[in-house]
Amino acid sequence: MRLHRPLLFAALLALPVSLAYAQNPSGRGPGRRMERLLKNVTLTPEQQAKVDSIQTHYREQMPSFTPGSPPDSVTREKVRGLFRHQVEDIRAVLTADQQKVFDTNLAELRNGRRGGP
Repeated sequence: MRLHRPLLFAALLALPVSLAYAQNPSGRGPGRRMERLLKNVTLTPEQQAKVDSIQTHYREQMPSFTPGSPPDSVTREKVRGLFRHQVEDIRAVLTADQQKVFDTNLAELRNGRRGGP
């Protein structure tokens, strides 16, 4: 039974990512961005709980979008601001070594976008 606990725990941690991907299979959006930011960052259960809480907090503040209609500039700026604050809050949960990996992932994410941060 002990061997199964780590596997069960890993599966439970992967569930939110899988659900986010299922809701947005294009691989774009906030869930996918956060997955890329936390790539190669191993979180403790306490850190994972804090990150989940932060994500929930910011998800609740996100404006709703009309499918097929691009958001206006005010809405886009609000989303960018929320994402920036979310990144800062999550980074604060990490250790110095984890922050280095996180910062590298953030730089790669920003370099992959047109127009920078």
